[in-house]
Amino acid sequence: MIRRPWAWRRAETVADYAAVVVPLEEAHQHSHSYRSRPRPSPEERLDDEALTGGMDKDRDSEDTTMLVMSNAAAEYSIEGLRREVRKGRRDENWTPYEMKSRLINKAIQDIGMGAYNWQLFVLCGFGWFADNLWMQGVSLTLPSLSAEFGISEKSVRYTTSSLFVGLCLGSFFWGIGSDIMGRRIAFNVTLLITSVFGTASAWTSSWGGVCLMYAALGFGVGGNLPVDGALFLEFLPDASSSLLTLLSVWWPIGQLCSSLFAWFFIANWSADQGWRHFVTAIGVITFVMFLVRFFLFHMFESPKYLLSRGRQAEAVAVVQGIAHRNNRKTWLTEEILYAVVDDEVPRVRGRLSTRNIIRNKLAAFSSERIRPLFNNRKLGLTTSLIWFCWATIGMGYPLFNAFLPQYLSHGGSGGSSDSSTNSLASEISGETYRNYAITSIVGVPGSLLAAYMVDMNSPFLGRRGTLAISTLVSAVFLFLFVQLGNSPSSQLAFSCVEAFAQNIMYGVLYAFTPEIFPAPVRGAGTGVASFLNRATGLLAPLIAATVPGDGTTAPIYLSAALILAAFVGICMIPIETRGRQRL
Repeated sequence: MIRRPWAWRRAETVADYAAVVVPLEEAHQHSHSYRSRPRPSPEERLDDEALTGGMDKDRDSEDTTMLVMSNAAAEYSIEGLRREVRKGRRDENWTPYEMKSRLINKAIQDIGMGAYNWQLFVLCGFGWFADNLWMQGVSLTLPSLSAEFGISEKSVRYTTSSLFVGLCLGSFFWGIGSDIMGRRIAFNVTLLITSVFGTASAWTSSWGGVCLMYAALGFGVGGNLPVDGALFLEFLPDASSSLLTLLSVWWPIGQLCSSLFAWFFIANWSADQGWRHFVTAIGVITFVMFLVRFFLFHMFESPKYLLSRGRQAEAVAVVQGIAHRNNRKTWLTEEILYAVVDDEVPRVRGRLSTRNIIRNKLAAFSSERIRPLFNNRKLGLTTSLIWFCWATIGMGYPLFNAFLPQYLSHGGSGGSSDSSTNSLASEISGETYRNYAITSIVGVPGSLLAAYMVDMNSPFLGRRGTLAISTLVSAVFLFLFVQLGNSPSSQLAFSCVEAFAQNIMYGVLYAFTPEIFPAPVRGAGTGVASFLNRATGLLAPLIAATVPGDGTTAPIYLSAALILAAFVGICMIPIETRGRQRL
């Protein structure tokens, strides 16, 4: 859908979507969730007829119709909606924001999945795609940088430190900034920053210049996962919440694309030209994704963000806009919102000066944004544990994956990493890039399986169980990679299983985390988690470059130990979010 230029600056109004609003008493006729509820099975109807002694079926049909109409009238009324948004909490009252969020959840659920949600699935997937496209892309350039600039194999690992500096700053800034400035700005700007500085890195003439450009692109791409995941979650009907896990399928696709481009460019061009063509190619791909997001798609601001800023009218207009884009109807109006929540219409404030706006935005980055994450013991414990898991996985994952092309290049020989630029790893063969591509392909079904497992009604699966199992498998096969990976074929086999398990792990982790936090601080909670992930990831190349020995086994052992520690932390998390409403 082509949108008007600069349409993202204009606030949504209910006048734009008046045609999609239906009276509340007719809501059940247009409600996707109400119509899709299970009806009595034929066996149940036969049992009912037997119990009534074969009474007239027409009368039974009339009674059923009356019952359905009675239930609809009870549910889709002001009193029924009030009961809906207030139920489920005995020890304390819901806040006005929480009740409004629950009402908007119901409205979005009644609209159901449609064209807008699926378009957003693809466009948010671009962010996940770009994250791993560049993370793996930087790893794949290390041997070429080593050869061109005369950097030893161990020392060139510091290159990824610059990327992680940018990722740390980007995840923190855009995660919290999305709670302040809105999700829509970060959604569009992050890919632009990534593409500009990523492409510019191909034109630098020194190793220091490459590191600087990698840090700058990291600042952009670092905001993609915390922002895009939270954004997609807030437009997703509760019944389709597993799609947030499925969104992670874009992550291994990004790795696959990166490995295929590296196989084509780096393996077929000279050391000083192949990596430059490769980086330019993935930079152009990222810029095309930005153009599609910005010019071909009119994205609504998150209704939960608008509610948290007191902009109820715009939040209602967004829900009506979703119904319009999905070719559905909705019952939600601003009058119903206030009648159900029984809240006063806020007074319109005067226009703030630019100085006051900047001051307010800076003040929003204070500890006040973090404190609500520890409002009670259960949420505080969960926050601490999930941040611990992000931190340990953040260091453990790159200790293995960021240097996997170097590990594979040794083919189980345990070659020295302290060698000069003529070392084996500096002249990685096409076979190594082929094996890396195979590993990337195997990771894709892991994300698909994760989306299925997270909604299974089993005490051992769901969000938490699936995350724990995949993390344990990942840690075990890291140990096996070192102990039994004595040949290229065995290394390929273990790295494939590792990729499969880790894609399940990360897919569930990115879905589970934003579901834990309430929307007013969801960006902050996920942003800090992502920041810790990037900050500890920053230490990974430093450890890999300075660890005693040849640097090919100790980093992998440490990676396995860290991911095993994350498994213990996951088992202690007291919250399971499967089937729970998101506020």
